[in-house]
Amino acid sequence: MSEFLIRIVHTISMGLVWMLVNMTIGIYLGFAFFETKPSLGNYLFYAFFLISLGFLIRYFIKKWKGKM
Repeated sequence: MSEFLIRIVHTISMGLVWMLVNMTIGIYLGFAFFETKPSLGNYLFYAFFLISLGFLIRYFIKKWKGKM
């Protein structure tokens, strides 16, 4: 029972950390929005966003299949 709850807490905490990092970089530092056209910073932010989302999903799948 406690192993299941620990798995839930790890999933929620990793999701929150991922969201906070992307929110800080994207919204607070302004890389999620375009002025007139996309800049290099916008492209790098969205690339980081998608790559880190892929790693997060992979982490969740491994965590819930019991391979971690």
